[in-house]
Amino acid sequence: MLTRRATAKELGIQLQSLRVRLKRQQLNYQIHIGRGLRRDAGEFLRSTLGENARRVAVISNDCVFSLYGPDVIQSMRDGGFTVRHWLMADGERFKTFRSLENAVLFLAENELQRTDAVIGLGGGVVGDLAGFAAAVYLRGIALVQMPTTLLAQIDSSIGGKTGINLPVGKNMTGAFHQPSSVVIDTHTLTTLPSRELVAGFCEAVKQATIADRKLFNQTIRVMKAVRSDRAALVSREMENMIASQCKFKAAVVAADERESTQRSDRRSRKILNFGHTTAHALENVTSYRRFRHGEAVGYGMLVAGHLSKNLGLLDAAGLESLQEAVRLCGPLPRASDLDQRKIIAALSHDKKNIAGQIKWVLLEGIGRPLIVSGKEISPRVLKLSLTEGLRDTKE
Repeated sequence: MLTRRATAKELGIQLQSLRVRLKRQQLNYQIHIGRGLRRDAGEFLRSTLGENARRVAVISNDCVFSLYGPDVIQSMRDGGFTVRHWLMADGERFKTFRSLENAVLFLAENELQRTDAVIGLGGGVVGDLAGFAAAVYLRGIALVQMPTTLLAQIDSSIGGKTGINLPVGKNMTGAFHQPSSVVIDTHTLTTLPSRELVAGFCEAVKQATIADRKLFNQTIRVMKAVRSDRAALVSREMENMIASQCKFKAAVVAADERESTQRSDRRSRKILNFGHTTAHALENVTSYRRFRHGEAVGYGMLVAGHLSKNLGLLDAAGLESLQEAVRLCGPLPRASDLDQRKIIAALSHDKKNIAGQIKWVLLEGIGRPLIVSGKEISPRVLKLSLTEGLRDTKE
C-alpha cells in the first residue's frame, strides 16, 4: 500500500514555472521547477490533459522507480488517473529498437488511448525512449517529462528530441515530439551518484558557455557551492540556475524547433551541439560503457576548445576559462588511451553531418559560438586537437 505524503504545495514550497513558446502555438508547454514536485505531478497533469484523460503509463528504470515511483503513482491516483508502469534496463546501450518495441507493446496492452499520456521518469535515456514511444504509439500521445538527473532537467527533457541508438551512431533514429509538460523535482538530485552530477554539470557548462557570461558565471557559482556543501543541490540558488538553463534552452528551441539544416547562425539549434560531435564518437567507440553522456560532452568541449584555439578563433584566456569550468565539474574517465583512428571514423557517422560534412560548434569566446564546416579543419589540426582535448583531466 502506498503511504500518502504531503505535496510541495501543502508544505508551502515555492515553485518556479516558465513557458516554452513555440511558433506552433498548440505545442506550448510549461516547465515546473521545485523541491518535492513529484508529489504534485498528478495535479499538473490533470490540468494539462483535461478531464478526458484516464490512463497514464510511467516509463522508468529499477533504480529511479524504487526511489520515486511510489510518490509519482500516488500523485497520479490523487489526480484521478489509472496508472501502469514499465521499467527498462538502465544505460545508454539499452536505447534500442527492442526496448522501443517492448515499451510500445506495453502501451498497447494497457489500452492507452489518444487522450492518455506517457510519463518519462528518469534521466536522459529514459526520457528519450519514453518520448519516442509516445511519439509513435497511435501516431502520437501526450508526453510528460519528469527528469531526475541534472543533465535531463536542464537539457534533454526540453525541446522535443526523442530517439534511440543504432550500432553506427547515437540517436540515429527518432522523432520530434514536444512534451505537454516538464516537472522538475530538484530533490531527486540528492540521490544522484557523483558521476551523474559530474555529467550534469558538464552539460550545464556546455549551455552556459554558448549562452552568455551571466549564465556562465551563475553556473560556476553554483558548482562551487555544491562542491563545498552537497546540501546546495536543493538550494534556491540551484533552482534559479536550473531555471536559467531551461530558459536558455527553451529560447533556442523556440527560435529553431526542428534544427533547420539551412541555418548556421548563433540562434540556430545547432549551437546546442557544442561538445557533442566528439562526445557521440567517444560513446560509440566505447560501446556506451565507459562514459556517462555528460562526461563525454566534457571531453567534447575540451576538444572543441582546442580546435577553436588552433584555428585562431579563441584566445588562450578563453580556452583556460573553458578548461577551468570543465575541471570544476569533477573528474572524468580516462580518454587519452582511445584509438584516434576509431574516433575520427565515428565522427563521420555523426547524425549532424550535412552534405557529407561535419558541422562543428566552436567558440570565439564565452557566449560566442560559431558553426564551422569540417572541410575548414585539416586532418593535422583535428588530430592535434583530439590529442590535446582528450588528455587526462586533473582537478
